[in-house]
Amino acid sequence: MNKLDITTTKIAIFKGTKVRKTIHSNGWWFSVVDVIEALTDSVKPSVYWTVMKSRVAKEDGFQLFTICKQLKLKSSDGKRYKTDCANTEGIFRIIQSIPSPKAEPFKRWLARVGYERVQEIEDPELATKRTRAIYKAKGYPDAWIEKRMRGIEVRETLTDQWKQRNVGGHREYAILTAEISKATFGMTPSQYKKFKGLKRENLRDHMGDLELIFSMLGEASTTEIAKNKNAQGFGQNKQAAKEGGTVAGNAKQELEEKSGKRVTTTKNYLPSSRKKQLK
Repeated sequence: MNKLDITTTKIAIFKGTKVRKTIHSNGWWFSVVDVIEALTDSVKPSVYWTVMKSRVAKEDGFQLFTICKQLKLKSSDGKRYKTDCANTEGIFRIIQSIPSPKAEPFKRWLARVGYERVQEIEDPELATKRTRAIYKAKGYPDAWIEKRMRGIEVRETLTDQWKQRNVGGHREYAILTAEISKATFGMTPSQYKKFKGLKRENLRDHMGDLELIFSMLGEASTTEIAKNKNAQGFGQNKQAAKEGGTVAGNAKQELEEKSGKRVTTTKNYLPSSRKKQLK
């Protein structure tokens, strides 16, 4: 779906109904009964949820409670109570089992996303084209999009190298990324997000041209150093990450000294500052 389709669907389904959410295990979790209330005409969404779990278990042989967690959410009386919550994937699964016309737009969207994913597996170039289209629909300029797409390629090349060099998993990748960022910008990604006033947004989607360029330089340099030194394991690749980030950091510092202007900026593409987009 394009940007307009997604926006229209959200307004049609959730307008007038507040869906409570909370952060758990580094991700958003949503109140199941609130989603049910938004997508059905039930006056007792908690009862609907209980009946629905029994029906799905009987008809599909699947226990919906296995994809939920009880998390404390604020109720109408101002107190916090344990409430059945599900993450985005879980909520989508639950929506698929709601026999309501209001849920149909979501079901059609899920079917379309699934179909597009199969297409992308068969033709990876489609994923790139769709990513470009999404950024375009969000209002990003073409020159920025080109840098962002190139940055994605550089990042994928680096993570492929880490995989081949037995660095570890996502946790280790995050540590090495932080090393590159500290050496390049003097900030870890989490510190950088705070600097820009971001919360759960993707940091690089809110970087300016030069910030993207130096991010690429740090990661491309790390890849080259790791390859040329045949770095193996986490320790050696951590050193390569520091050295690669330092290459970018030194270049950034030289540019700032000669231009008289800082590369890092608090500007971003948040909706509230969309009219003051990065230059």
